[in-house]
Amino acid sequence: MVDERQETGIGVTDTSRSPHCRLRPVPLGAVRMTRGFWAERLRTNREASIPVVLERLREHGVLDNFLRLTGTKDCPRERRLATDSDLYKWIEAACFTLANRDDADLRSSVEDVLAAVLPAQEPDGYLNTSMVEENRHRRWQDFHAHEFYCAGHMFQAAVAHHRATGQGRFLDAAGRFADYLCERFGPGGREWYPGHPEIELALVELYRETREQRYLDLADCLLARNPNIDPDEVQGHAVRALYYACGMTDLFAETGRGDLRDALESHWQTMTRGKIYITGGVGSRPRGEMFGAMFELPNLNAYAETCAAAANVFWNWRLVTLAGEARFADVLERALYNSFLAGVSLDGLSFFYVNPLACTGKAQGDPWYDWARRTAHGRQEFFHVTCCPPNVLRLLAALPGHFYSTSREGVWVHLYGGSTVDWHLPGGGRFALEQTTDYPWSGQVEVRVTKAEAPFSIFLRIPGWCSSASVSVNGESSRQEPVPCSYLELKRNWQVGDVVQLDLDMAPLLMESDPRVPENRGSAAIQRGPLVYCLEAPDNPGVDLFEARLDPAQAMRCTHRSGLLGGVTVIEGAGIVPTQTEEAGSLYQPVGSRASVATRPVNLTAIPYYAWANRGPAQMTVWVRRADRA
Repeated sequence: MVDERQETGIGVTDTSRSPHCRLRPVPLGAVRMTRGFWAERLRTNREASIPVVLERLREHGVLDNFLRLTGTKDCPRERRLATDSDLYKWIEAACFTLANRDDADLRSSVEDVLAAVLPAQEPDGYLNTSMVEENRHRRWQDFHAHEFYCAGHMFQAAVAHHRATGQGRFLDAAGRFADYLCERFGPGGREWYPGHPEIELALVELYRETREQRYLDLADCLLARNPNIDPDEVQGHAVRALYYACGMTDLFAETGRGDLRDALESHWQTMTRGKIYITGGVGSRPRGEMFGAMFELPNLNAYAETCAAAANVFWNWRLVTLAGEARFADVLERALYNSFLAGVSLDGLSFFYVNPLACTGKAQGDPWYDWARRTAHGRQEFFHVTCCPPNVLRLLAALPGHFYSTSREGVWVHLYGGSTVDWHLPGGGRFALEQTTDYPWSGQVEVRVTKAEAPFSIFLRIPGWCSSASVSVNGESSRQEPVPCSYLELKRNWQVGDVVQLDLDMAPLLMESDPRVPENRGSAAIQRGPLVYCLEAPDNPGVDLFEARLDPAQAMRCTHRSGLLGGVTVIEGAGIVPTQTEEAGSLYQPVGSRASVATRPVNLTAIPYYAWANRGPAQMTVWVRRADRA
């Protein structure tokens, strides 16, 4: 890592000069994850996931796709059209990791990959391994060929590489490709649009890195031309819709256009009011990987792609930076800890593409078709479409850049986890904080001031799930009352050694959904802090989880088990199960004629949703029937 790059204020998304953003980025290199929940997961990502995913990309021919274009390898092109993007996402993950922590072996791996990628670029700037030189006529013949999409991921990888190393050769290559696109598809050019949005947000970030206005203009053109967007409702393919929303947000941050602001608010409102799972997952329909209608949120057949959860985090992060509204950070946190984190195993070596909220533990798929999956739902090492694993890698690698922001007023603490930050305020003066906590297992967070060169405010996020919170400074209670789903501003002339103590109530909650979600009627989900819980068969032997009923009148008990699933807090509650199946008798009967079923009491044990399926395929459910509901 090049130390002088830290002083530029460049973060994962560089809003340092965006005129319509209140918050400014804190670079990855200014944040250190010290201990606890996220420190361990970032270590696993760095030491296990990033190396093994690169090896799998090699094994499946993704690097060879580039080498064949330069004659280095004589082999056919492997895998699907969008495969180039998987390698670009790996580069981005590796560079974000290097920006936070130098690693000679990882730097060497990045150089090896770039040695395969960069020589494959054609003289006019174009680069896509599925459109080789002898088939130049294949370019731009199909909206859904993912040419724009792969280019966008190339641009993001190049920006990340430049920010991590200060080297310009990859960024120059991205600029040549972007110039090629501007000439053909910019204002006055061919009025094409991406079949899979992603390049729009990448062009804005490329503009932020290079200050080339035409890249911002091209992003504007591509967003405006897309006919698939309803300005009033988020809909369609979930990943595409949210990447498009990211591009709109980035464009708004630079232009402040009111039409973009209105569309963003409408999309966010429709998503959060009727199209998002309690886990933060989005995209309920397997067919088309898409948002369904309002309140269409099936559990067993939920799609909730890992990439869609990542996109949900990406989008809400951008929305947070606009004005520092905690509602966006709340959605970000929900998706991050639950639907997204479930997408990778605890050892970092296998991944989910789909994240249902219930699972039978039995084989799925249609036995009449050979191509249909006939295995129980479990994480896999690789996929025919490999978008999710490298997306997991790059978001985890970038996570330290999401913990803190700055503004003219002071420092914003968005996420809680053992960490340090040492940076400067936009108005001048350095600051440094040290955060100590066992979050998400404990709601106690300590923030210690270790450097303060000027007066500033500390903004603490009070999560929306927290009904009761207290804040003290050096042992004295704060005069400001913490309000859920807001940032609490603590303004003072800070001194080195000052300690802020935040205590968030983490009593387990029974959650119910809007009654217009038919599958959840008469059921409850368990949540504690930012974590959504589920029942899984290994913790409830001999219990059919789909027949179990939770007694909401009985108190739930929380116990931390350091030896279970890497160390988790489990929640136990009283429930009942039938002594015989409730399906006894005819499938359909007149109302009132079905015989009552005898039950027996059981103790039900819930684990965090992100940790399910780490002990093999098993029955699982997030929503549990309530004993007090028919």
